[in-house]
Amino acid sequence: RKWRHKSTLGAQGQWQVEVGEPLSGPVTASNSELIKENCSNPVLIRKDTKSIFQWRIRNLPYPKDVFSVSVEPSERCIIIKTSNKKYYKKLSITDLDRSQLPLDNSALSFTHASNTLIVSYKKPKEILTLEQELLKELKKLKGTGEGDVDCKTQ
Repeated sequence: RKWRHKSTLGAQGQWQVEVGEPLSGPVTASNSELIKENCSNPVLIRKDTKSIFQWRIRNLPYPKDVFSVSVEPSERCIIIKTSNKKYYKKLSITDLDRSQLPLDNSALSFTHASNTLIVSYKKPKEILTLEQELLKELKKLKGTGEGDVDCKTQ
């Protein structure tokens, strides 16, 4: 068990080990933290494509029939839960929140393979047209060789 107290000026002080062994040798930036996340914990990553919003949750070893993925319109989120009560997660789609578009349960799908749950939500037409307009605007901008956009100042 480690404790960290503030100094008299309010800055963070050094860690004081109460239970357990202190780190042997000099403390460096790479090994200064003794407490770290378990590598077998589920990891959530959002990866969108042109037509869908997609989330990948790694390290979920349960079979596909254990998972329940549904849309909760009142909370404006997608809820993922397991029947064995081992995993529960709420996913919000900020793109739909910004455009104030409703969530549709028929646009939601999921699959499970290689201990990874893949949740997909089909992008509505309004989002697709918005992205196409944004892409057209970006193509209109002329960039220089270094990737900077040519901005004329007064």
